[in-house]
Amino acid sequence: MMRRPVVDPDETVWGKSRGLDPDLPAYPLVRHLLDAAAMALFLWDHYLAENQRAAIAEGFGLSDDHDRASSLTALCAGLHDIGKISGFQFCDARGRGGLSDTLTGDAGRIGVERQGHDVAGMEAAPAVLSALGFGAAGDVAIERIAEIFGGHHGRFNHFDVRRAHPSRQSHLGGATWAQQREAHAAAVLDVVGDPSPPPQFRAPAAVLVTGVVILADWLVSQEGYLRRRQQRLDPSLSAHFEASRKDAEALVREAGLMPVELERKQFAEAYGIVGEPNPLQRSIAEGLAPLRDGSKGNAGRAGIMLVTAAPGDGKSEAALEAERILSRAFGTRGFAFLLPTMATSDQMHSRIAQILARQDGRGAGLTLTHSMAWLSSAYAAEDLQPGDRVVTCEDEDDATPTEKAATHLAAMRPPSWLFGAKRPLLAQYTVGTIDQALMAVLPVRHNALRLLALSGKTFIVDEAHAYDPYMQVLLGRLLNWLGRYGAPVILLSATLPTSVSDKLIKEYLRGAGHKPSTLKGRSFQAPYPGWLYVDARDGLTKQIEPSDQAAQSQERRMHLNVQIESVVHHAQGGRRGRLAVIEELLEPVMTEEGGCALIVCNTVGQAQETYEHLKVRFGRQGLTSAGQNGEEGELQLLHARFPGDVREARTKTVTSGMGRGGPRPHRRIIVATQVVEQSLDLDADVVISDLAPLSLLLQRAGRCWRHETWWARHGYPGGRDRPAWAAATGPRLVVLDPIAGQGGVPGQWGQVYAEFLLMETSKTLHQRGERPIRIPEDVQALVESVHGHRDDRFDWDSPAVAAAWTAHTGETIAQQGIGALLAIPRAGHVKQLDQLHHLQGKEDEWEASTRLGADSVRLLCVYAQADGRLTLDQAGAEPLPTAVGGRMDVSDVRAIMGRTIPVNAEWFSGEREQHRPPEDWAEHAMLGDLAVLRLPVRNGETAAVSVGGKSIRLDAELGLLRF
Repeated sequence: MMRRPVVDPDETVWGKSRGLDPDLPAYPLVRHLLDAAAMALFLWDHYLAENQRAAIAEGFGLSDDHDRASSLTALCAGLHDIGKISGFQFCDARGRGGLSDTLTGDAGRIGVERQGHDVAGMEAAPAVLSALGFGAAGDVAIERIAEIFGGHHGRFNHFDVRRAHPSRQSHLGGATWAQQREAHAAAVLDVVGDPSPPPQFRAPAAVLVTGVVILADWLVSQEGYLRRRQQRLDPSLSAHFEASRKDAEALVREAGLMPVELERKQFAEAYGIVGEPNPLQRSIAEGLAPLRDGSKGNAGRAGIMLVTAAPGDGKSEAALEAERILSRAFGTRGFAFLLPTMATSDQMHSRIAQILARQDGRGAGLTLTHSMAWLSSAYAAEDLQPGDRVVTCEDEDDATPTEKAATHLAAMRPPSWLFGAKRPLLAQYTVGTIDQALMAVLPVRHNALRLLALSGKTFIVDEAHAYDPYMQVLLGRLLNWLGRYGAPVILLSATLPTSVSDKLIKEYLRGAGHKPSTLKGRSFQAPYPGWLYVDARDGLTKQIEPSDQAAQSQERRMHLNVQIESVVHHAQGGRRGRLAVIEELLEPVMTEEGGCALIVCNTVGQAQETYEHLKVRFGRQGLTSAGQNGEEGELQLLHARFPGDVREARTKTVTSGMGRGGPRPHRRIIVATQVVEQSLDLDADVVISDLAPLSLLLQRAGRCWRHETWWARHGYPGGRDRPAWAAATGPRLVVLDPIAGQGGVPGQWGQVYAEFLLMETSKTLHQRGERPIRIPEDVQALVESVHGHRDDRFDWDSPAVAAAWTAHTGETIAQQGIGALLAIPRAGHVKQLDQLHHLQGKEDEWEASTRLGADSVRLLCVYAQADGRLTLDQAGAEPLPTAVGGRMDVSDVRAIMGRTIPVNAEWFSGEREQHRPPEDWAEHAMLGDLAVLRLPVRNGETAAVSVGGKSIRLDAELGLLRF
């Protein structure tokens, strides 16, 4: 039974001041608390997915009483700022001046300690709730609620029960202040239904509740909303609360967070393709049908799915078909589609926008989620103007920028609120890099908000093979938490070793409650090609039917001829020299028949060297090269060291006409790096590749005859068959093998790939001789032979192989160890919420990396004109924009950042001072961290600049050169 406080809330206790009307009193704290409680109730009903509500209710011990769980969640939101009834009241002159004499006369020892109001609220919470009869001090549930108060600014603080004792709270004010904390709490308890204490409050549920609290706080703390409410306060608190409940829908809708039900279309119409789903896609729809038909009984316990198939087999559409069923069956809303790189994310975002637009999903608001998303042509500059400012005490994010490409992208454009930092994942549909999701399990601020954003969606990971051991640990930890929350997971891969997929599936099942001892003897291996679904409730599996697997194999069957060329990388290579071999291989392309060839190089330097050599060698035969901005040319170059805007344009040019629909070019030679391995739709007549780990060679080979089966049935683009030389050899992967040619890995490759994996790949391919690789039948066995876990790898008879194996194994173990050290604990191992921030100093996202390896810096090349001016262009027509007070127009920031290039920070080791941005940029959040290379322009030519003993120059055709 709640004990009524002896006083009413004092509305001179203020909650918001900054940015509000200075002629009116500051916004009363009690009003803000009621706003947040009302918003939390609305979010429970309309934003949270069924599985999230189930996870929270179960965490409270209230699986059969969701109404009470909703009220408790709203209570946490309504009391999140109770700590502002402390020294916080004196941190603003206007707010301090409006305080009642009763409060100012009983300030106690306020000011003795400096602490944030989040910590003050955490320490005051047990006494406040206990005094109101909500529960006894020391109850686990009460202390958990206190932890939420202490974590609502994004970082959980350690809860010390001794500090929470009333006798030790004089630094929070005298008795009058304690009474006001009780009065404010009572006002919130009244409106949320006066819930009784829960039987328990488990940590994973508390993390979700914290996410709801943060989101509710941000939504009702928008400057425009507060100014409107400030101008007309209802006389009674109950009337104010009802008005807040009515306002909630508009705020959520304006933020782009209201879920939208898609108008589900048939397969061909939904995905914009001709024909029926392939056997893989069809089998998923049929195999998961029982889940769809028995939907509501499944909420709260989903499952994990692995889809394996060769590149070009339609895994993306297969995943989205599975998402249709899983979302309906398990009550999730929308999906997060995560990929390994920004480039692949940008391409997938465009595809998803079209798919959603065809199904009337325009109101859903699709976000692109990676660190440079606002540079993408998916958004228009006018969309990136900051939205309504969030008025908190931590200078919360202004909206960040992004450009419009086509009608469907414009239609799916999210509201500006979702451009704010850490917000894009909150959208119903989001596409981005895996990094944005992995931040959820690193000890960074607002990881609880990220877990809230991800746990209500179907979680799709494309190219699951593309992550190193460190990232695999982080991904496994995230799957563990998603398993706990009952979120469906779909992993897609063409070349994933069973040892890796097995660990990821088991992490998910452990999160869902399966004990390690019961999982130890099990192995979860998906058929290839095919799919495997593991139910989180009972661990039972479903998989593709053998007949469907056979049909899919037949659908995409290919005999890939692998031609091994032993090459040398030094100048004395003669006919075996790498460039000489490439020349000879390309001779058929230079005939009248033409054709399309893809050359994949392991380093940017080699790609540039190869391009220049071919330009000279075949230019005499009439081969045209791409223009400076990547305009159409028969010889094209693509790598990661072009300025961002140039790289985006070049990617479009390189891929134009190379997909299923054509129009196929008569002749094209593409020289590229690893950027073409993933998710780019390219169909080459022959692929020539430097030696790489076997799984990556298979990825590169996926760009060879990619659409042959389709064209054989429906006709070739433009009615032109493959050139006769290509038809004679069939699909062909040429591997340039320096290990066989010169006995070792070229020094210029550095640490791009583990030497052991290159050795194993070379050995495996040579042992096959001239036998073609049967795709898909041979793929999984080949991947396992090189990448699979085996205990017999150490070669006693070969010191070189033994040393390489030892180095590779050591590096793998080290990466896994770092991942385990940095990641937050598994969901079931969290005892106190501050374990989610267990590393001191890891508060900021840029301090806890989702990828290991050399740190990168964004390099901007500017041009130093003869008259002393710095310009963005060589011609001198675009002067460097200036910043005033650390601020710059969004369009100017975009113009600058769009020309940056990510490079190894070690290039500038010890020399960053010489390459600092202009002084007026130093305080800008993005521009202040750039490395700026000032390239001298003399007589219209650009000279190189010496950095770290190397010369660097930006070439319009070749990209960034370092020599």
